[in-house]
Amino acid sequence: MDTITIMSDVRLWQLISSTLPVGAYAYSGGLESAVEHGHVHNFVSCQEWLSGLLAESFAFNDLPMYLRLYDLWERQDIAGVVLACEKLQSLRETQELLAEDRQTGAALQRLMIDLDIEDADTISQPSFAVMFALACVRWQVTRVDGAHGLVWAWLENQVAAAIKLVPLGQTDGQRLLLQLTPALQQAVTTAESIDDVDIGRSLPGLGLLSSWHETQYSRLFRS
Repeated sequence: MDTITIMSDVRLWQLISSTLPVGAYAYSGGLESAVEHGHVHNFVSCQEWLSGLLAESFAFNDLPMYLRLYDLWERQDIAGVVLACEKLQSLRETQELLAEDRQTGAALQRLMIDLDIEDADTISQPSFAVMFALACVRWQVTRVDGAHGLVWAWLENQVAAAIKLVPLGQTDGQRLLLQLTPALQQAVTTAESIDDVDIGRSLPGLGLLSSWHETQYSRLFRS
């Protein structure tokens, strides 16, 4: 393994670390509402919830958009990045999900500007995947490695939320990550294969739960 590959791997680990100061830990992505309404209540139902989101939402929304954003940043197509960012944000079905995307994107943008990453300040109100793709390009993380990193960061955050909310033990959290690895890999494979016209898949149940979370009486996570 050459030095460039080693450094790009390290930068990807840095980018997906739970210590990355973007505030992702403050959001549950609908999971808190799913627990409140009884849809997720134990290990099995949590695994089904997360695998469903991976297969039916993340693989058709964030991941394929990330792949296109990576290509756009490589070509320095800023106008294309802006349009892709607008499309990605249009896929957010509730104000809560849009706010999560914009706030984590803005936090990553501030960090990247502070780290002097080229072009980090060119996009207004970026989605998280927009800045994630730019960081991967600038740090020479491969397109596919970055895709796996993006979905891993999402999954790890969801599992951390599940440990608090369901609740699950730490061992069950690790078991979830192990058992969902095939679903993670399949999500990336799906995202690589779909055409532009197939990007964007709606989950009405998730939209309703996210909407209800905005007025939920007691919450651990931001709305």
